[in-house]
Parts: sequence; C-alpha cells; structure tokens
Amino acid sequence: MLKCIVRNVRSRLALITVFILAMIGAHCGGAHGAAAQQIYPARMVRLILPFGAASATDITARLFADRLSARWGKPVVVENRPGGDGLVALNAFIGARDDHMLFFGPAAIFLVHLFDEEKPSYNLRDIAPISQVYVTVLAISVPASLNIGTMDELVALARAQPGKLNAAAATGNSDFLIFGFIKSRGLQIAKVPYRDIMQAPNDLAEDRIQILSSSLAVAQPMLRAGRIKVLLVTSRQRALGQPEIPTAAEAGYPELTMETSGGLYGPPQMLPSLRESIARDFREIAESDPIIGKRLADTGQIMTLRGPAEFTRSIEEQNQQLGALAKTLGLKSAQP
Repeated sequence: MLKCIVRNVRSRLALITVFILAMIGAHCGGAHGAAAQQIYPARMVRLILPFGAASATDITARLFADRLSARWGKPVVVENRPGGDGLVALNAFIGARDDHMLFFGPAAIFLVHLFDEEKPSYNLRDIAPISQVYVTVLAISVPASLNIGTMDELVALARAQPGKLNAAAATGNSDFLIFGFIKSRGLQIAKVPYRDIMQAPNDLAEDRIQILSSSLAVAQPMLRAGRIKVLLVTSRQRALGQPEIPTAAEAGYPELTMETSGGLYGPPQMLPSLRESIARDFREIAESDPIIGKRLADTGQIMTLRGPAEFTRSIEEQNQQLGALAKTLGLKSAQP
C-alpha cells in the first residue's frame, strides 16, 4: 500500500515537473522570438528603387530612409536601379531573398509585367507587401494651345478628327489606362512610344502629341508654366498640390479612376510580425513629421499609410483593374 502511494506521488511530481519545464520553455522561447524581432535590422538595410535620383519615388524613399536610420540605429540606404521598365530593380530584389534588401516603388511596376511579358521572371508570391506609403496621382493632359478644358471636349475632338490625334503614356498603368480607354471608346488615336517619358511633356507643350497619360509629377513643370492643361487626375481624391483639377469621377469618367498604390515590399519569407512592425514604424514616422506629407503632395503623391493586409488588398484591387484593361487591349495574363 505504501509503495503504491509513493509511486502515485512520484508520477504526479513528474507530471508537474514536465508542465513547469514546458511553461519555462514557452516563456523563454517567446522572449527569444521577441528579442529576435527587436534586433531587426541587424545590419544595413537597402531600399531598391526602379527609378533614378530626384524622381518622386526617390524623394519619398529618402525622406523615410533618413528617419528610419535614426530610429533603427542602422544605416538605411537608397539604391537607384532604373532600367528595363523596372525589371532591373525587381530582379535584383527578388533574386536577393534578403530581408535587409527591400523594394520601394509603385505596385504597378511589378503588376504590369505579368500581363505584357510572355514569361515573366517572377510572380506575385515573390513579393510580400509591408507598408503602403503613397498613392501616385496620375493625370491626363493636353496642350494648352488645343483650347480644350474638359475630357468631354477631348473625346468630341477625337471623334471629329479620327486618326489626327497622337497619345503617349508612361509605361505601366498609365499606358494600360489611357489606351484601354481609347480602345473601349472606339477612338482612332495613334500611340507614340517614348523611351524616356520625361521628354513627352515638352512634346505635348509643342503640340507634337495631343494627349499624355502620366504621373502628375511628370506633367507639373509644364502645367505650372501654363503650357499644358491637365483635364483630370485618376485618384479618388483631388491632388493636394493641384486642388483645382477634378478627379476622373468628378469629370464624368469613373472608368479612368485608378488608385496607383506604392510603398515597401519584402521577400516572401519575411515574418508577418516583422512586416507589421516595419509598417508601424513607417506610420509613426509619417504621423510625427508633417514635412513628409507636404513633400509628397509637392511631388504629385498622396500620403497613404496602410499595413500589410490593407496594402495587399489595394494591390489585388489594382491587379484586377489592370487585368480588365489588359483584356480590352488583347493581352493575356501570365499569372498562375
């Protein structure tokens, strides 16, 4: 009887010991996981950009890089890798698979290639959204000398003079948007390709082309000089820097509304908790420094801070819209 009691006591003590050790292990493991997240970044962080220096995206990236360096205690540097319609930067980022090498730019850069490339070198699973930072304001512009003030007047002119107007667009969503619209409306407008879209506003001002679809930032110098007229912006809200310009919906063309979201992306293996933490840092930096929002407005952007889940939904929405435009243009998606 005594031996039986002793065995029961020992058995219960063993179970209690196992439970205590398990609790200690879980606590230590949780602390270790938290500590592991707290040490990010462990070294220099690189923001890879698909555009050159002084672009709107570059200005935005550098504003945050300076403040992130101070916040994280590690250098955050911007690397400009323009070329290949964004593929140079994208391939460098995707190929690195390094959570200290992040991509910064508009989602359209990697979305459009999934429609206009037969065999793209990546898919959406290679890119993990971290933080939306801005919406790029797109604009549809005409020469001031054309004496057109509304989109209705432009469509009427195109119908009255089939084949007489020329249009140009920045590569990507600007191109899909305007030429999808032109085709859906049955308008006969010739497409003029540009290797460098920064040359197009001057040609627009000189009436060598009559329609330009681009970011508002690209059009702003000639707009401020009074040499071109912006008929509408494609964002859901008016541009803070040019509040007199109507949105596409306000102008009566809701099909030209496009939210061109942009921000920060990491590799697919980046922990969700780390992505949330970085997104929180971006939001807190922006909220504590009003200069950032003003600088973005000055460069034709709308500051829009969203975490990974909301950013992902925004990208999915844009992907669906581009898919519909691609279908109108006769392009096939390479997405699985």
